[in-house]
Amino acid sequence: MLNGSNHTSAFKDVTGVILAGGQSRRYGCNKALLEVQGIKLIERITEIMIPLFKQLILITNTPHEYGFLNLLMYTDYRKGLGPLGGIYTGLKVMPDEAGFFVACDMPFLNPDLIQHMVGLRHGFDLVVPRLAKGLEPLHAVYHRSCLPAIEVLIGSKKHQIFQFFPEVRVRFLEMDEIRAIDPELRSFININRPDEWPNFLNKI
Repeated sequence: MLNGSNHTSAFKDVTGVILAGGQSRRYGCNKALLEVQGIKLIERITEIMIPLFKQLILITNTPHEYGFLNLLMYTDYRKGLGPLGGIYTGLKVMPDEAGFFVACDMPFLNPDLIQHMVGLRHGFDLVVPRLAKGLEPLHAVYHRSCLPAIEVLIGSKKHQIFQFFPEVRVRFLEMDEIRAIDPELRSFININRPDEWPNFLNKI
């Protein structure tokens, strides 16, 4: 696996951040390490993101499981916050002012969509897709300027990511804009339960 710090990248001032801190309670095991055609889900994600970002980092509370990726890894600064804790940690440790954050179980990422989203970041604190089923906060561009609002949310004992969105400047990526690049919305396919696995495999 290539190291995420030495390569020609599309973006020199945006960090790629993979969130792999979840306990996969609904699935029952670490989804990121599931293999399809001999390739782990997280490897697929890493291979898509490495050409895009000068720096790629992994936020995980089980770094011993991911040594094979040869990436910089950080554990949550604040434990028990779920995905919000991963975003908070990523914003704290990333070397750039902005980062593209993605969950570790979305192996069909579209590089063109990622580049489009990153290109929209100027003048906003957050760029997030808005699908028919709702927002996709784990496939989004966050600016470090989100930190104060996130810290207030954490202090209020609330951990739902979208609850700090009204406090920041948000660029919503609407369905027609997304479909122009990713018509089948494959970027947002993930897996939560073992009984979804057969259908998931059919999408490879």
